[in-house]
Amino acid sequence: MTSTTDQTQRSVADSPYQSKKSDVYSSHSVILRLAGQGRGRRLLDVGAAHGYLAGELRSQGFRVTGLEADSVLGEEAAKHCDEFLLLDLDGPLPRFTQPFDLMIFGDVLEHLKDPKAVLCEFARHLSDNGEVIISLPNVANIYVRLNLLFGRFDYQDRGLLDKTHLHFFTRKSFRQLMREAGLELETLTATPIPLPLVVPASYQGRVFSALHAANAWLARNWQTLFGYQFVAVARNVKKRNFHAS
Repeated sequence: MTSTTDQTQRSVADSPYQSKKSDVYSSHSVILRLAGQGRGRRLLDVGAAHGYLAGELRSQGFRVTGLEADSVLGEEAAKHCDEFLLLDLDGPLPRFTQPFDLMIFGDVLEHLKDPKAVLCEFARHLSDNGEVIISLPNVANIYVRLNLLFGRFDYQDRGLLDKTHLHFFTRKSFRQLMREAGLELETLTATPIPLPLVVPASYQGRVFSALHAANAWLARNWQTLFGYQFVAVARNVKKRNFHAS
């Protein structure tokens, strides 16, 4: 008879949401660098999955509150958070008693029915100088464009055409989403196709590392075509304007 622990471990192992911290060019690595040192600041990890990012951010000195809709993943995520809420982001959203200094939306918005409404609601709970870091996939990546050229738009278990994605974003529509949510963009970068997840480890050496570095350079400098994911830092415009007046 299979134990509940065994079932949980298998469910987590089979999940498409895996840590990408080992790839220095991945969205996880970029988010951790952008977040910096917490020094006791309050952070909200929206869509915490297994808690990989939450654990790293906590080790960087943040006081982490995690949100996750999946009960199996949430059980793991709670271990890496100071506070945790099991929450469906497409349902009623919580009202927090204290503001957050930083919010992370790591590959979350594309899965939501109304990402703008969620962003607007959570932005209300930012501190005066609070920031939001958002990552999401670029549907205009060269991989998707080439597939469309040959008449293919096939959903997959993970990646750019993840079958659970409800919204698809280009850099332009991502910027528009942030503007409509009342967020002021501060920085926007792009990460490359995650070659370490595609190429077997036995083929990864110096040549591969150089190729992946070139891949990352193309993504940063030609975001709309070679960017795999966008990572943005933004602030709440309405809150900034209110305190400036």
